[in-house]
Amino acid sequence: MPMPPRRLARPSFVVAGLAASLLSGCGLFGGAAKPSAVYQSERFQSDETFSRLFDGNVDDTCEAAHRALLSQGYVITQAPPGSVNGRKRFQPDGDVHVEISFNVVCVPDGRQDQITTAYVSAQQDRYTLKKSSNSTSIGVSALGSISVPLSSTDDSLVKVASETIPAGTFYDRFFALMQRLLGERAADR
Repeated sequence: MPMPPRRLARPSFVVAGLAASLLSGCGLFGGAAKPSAVYQSERFQSDETFSRLFDGNVDDTCEAAHRALLSQGYVITQAPPGSVNGRKRFQPDGDVHVEISFNVVCVPDGRQDQITTAYVSAQQDRYTLKKSSNSTSIGVSALGSISVPLSSTDDSLVKVASETIPAGTFYDRFFALMQRLLGERAADR
């Protein structure tokens, strides 16, 4: 008696599973959207600038920026002609440290260099304390099996975030202080 031809059994759930995996790979089931690049959020709007015009020459304007930073506890790291860089550290929490770095560039803008544009940007770096401990023990063979535990801890700061502080009231307060100091300097002459 001849044997009937064999048929391979394909349960419907296997076929449905394969179809679903193929469709999800094509993005038809709303797979994870690719995040947009950071630069895509840059608007380059004229109302959000990191600069202000000042009635003064480059040297006087940068000196006002220099004094403004010093008056707020910033350590001046560089002050070549036409620019000032400063840094200040904070510890808002026991294991969190924040550092703000200020960069000011003064550029002549106008006739006879009596108007200056000050370009300012500040960067905030956030650090957290990373604790690690190592322990070892030593044995002294002459006395038997005596072990003395030795331990040490190494704490280090690890940068966890870094960002440019966005334009807004932070810079407005700095520019207002610069304007006041520049006015005082002009009045002294």
